[in-house]
Amino acid sequence: MDEEYDVIVLGTGLTECILSGIMSVNGKKVLHMDRNPYYGGESSSITPLEELYKRFSLPDSPPESMGRGRDWNVDLIPKFLMANGQLVKMLLYTEVTRYLDFKVVEGSFVYKGGKIYKVPSTETEALASNLMGMFEKRRFRKFLVFVANFDENDPKTFEGVDPKTTTMRDVYKKFDLGQDVIDFTGHALALYRTDEYLDVACLDTINRIKLYSESLARYGKSPYLYPLYGLGELPQGFARLSAIYGGTYMLNKPVDEIVMEGGKVVGVKSEGEVARCKQLICDPSYISDRVRKAGQVIRVICILNHPIKNTNDANSCQIIIPQNQVNRNSDIYVCMISYAHNVAAQGKYIAIASTTVETSDPEAEIEPALELLEPIDQKFVAISDLYEPTDDGTESQVFASRSYDATTHFETTCNDIKDIYKRMTGTDFDFENMKRKQNDVFGEDEQ
Repeated sequence: MDEEYDVIVLGTGLTECILSGIMSVNGKKVLHMDRNPYYGGESSSITPLEELYKRFSLPDSPPESMGRGRDWNVDLIPKFLMANGQLVKMLLYTEVTRYLDFKVVEGSFVYKGGKIYKVPSTETEALASNLMGMFEKRRFRKFLVFVANFDENDPKTFEGVDPKTTTMRDVYKKFDLGQDVIDFTGHALALYRTDEYLDVACLDTINRIKLYSESLARYGKSPYLYPLYGLGELPQGFARLSAIYGGTYMLNKPVDEIVMEGGKVVGVKSEGEVARCKQLICDPSYISDRVRKAGQVIRVICILNHPIKNTNDANSCQIIIPQNQVNRNSDIYVCMISYAHNVAAQGKYIAIASTTVETSDPEAEIEPALELLEPIDQKFVAISDLYEPTDDGTESQVFASRSYDATTHFETTCNDIKDIYKRMTGTDFDFENMKRKQNDVFGEDEQ
């Protein structure tokens, strides 16, 4: 432990594990510690089921109808991976995929007027969808074709839209799209949590819709993937990667003090020993004096013995409730997975509803989602504070990650990873560059 490292990482949440893996691949000497005896920090998967009951301080143990406790792996923070998104690219480029198996999520749905509908995302689906009338479908189809052909480097594809100045509100006007279509385009395709995006330049939104369509095109049922045995597998995959490149992992290791000299981090003290370092990465729970509270998220884990109604009996799906439909500022999300992903006992389903807290009664806010899940065998309610760093690390070389938000996919987490990487190294995170570095280590022939 009494050694000099380039980087020390505290906490084994997904953000920390990916950064630890990337730093190791980049040739840095990394020490990775966690005060908990398990991987994943805030974003761990809990097994067996008895442990989940304990964690939420429920007086009873699970009834026999729940099957064997060890057949359960319940994610505390459920998220799906976009098939063509940044996290999948990080997994592929670091070859962490060799440790994981993924399944495609069976459907993506959106809530309108109390009912749920499949999200139309191809021209054929759009034309068959009950979400819109006949003329609206034609206009929406035109819009989808415009987005698919749009190339920010080729002004011929702009059709009078300037990606840097035209707002998304104006793009919707140009295609004469009605409020319901705008709702599901912004929230179920571009996956925005609020409506602030409407008055911002449209390039980001167009790219988000392209990401959704391209992800969908890879597998057909939905754009989302989910690992067998739960998300807890992801941090462990990156931990293995880091170990291959000489990184050191220590679980169950208390952190007594982050040692600073002249406003800059020089090491971490644990059980009387100091490991020295040049840079430190950690989750907000390790440095409460360098983060601020930026809101709250409520997540309700529900155990069901049936698929969700009106989803064609899907064994996994996502449902998005756009904020306009329930008079809120931010969307409500439902992620559902099941025994098909080796995370629940045979015939059981886990649905997790989440949203950003806006009032003093968060459980009432999430009620519209819970109504879609009835009957619920057991629910576990968690209200978590969201933290963001107040220190960008330039002086201190301490880089804190952000808490995991209410979104049901990893794109915002990946943005945080790229942001921390840039602040630590001064250069943009480049997937291709990582791939080349790997070839240097393994040699071309063995790839």
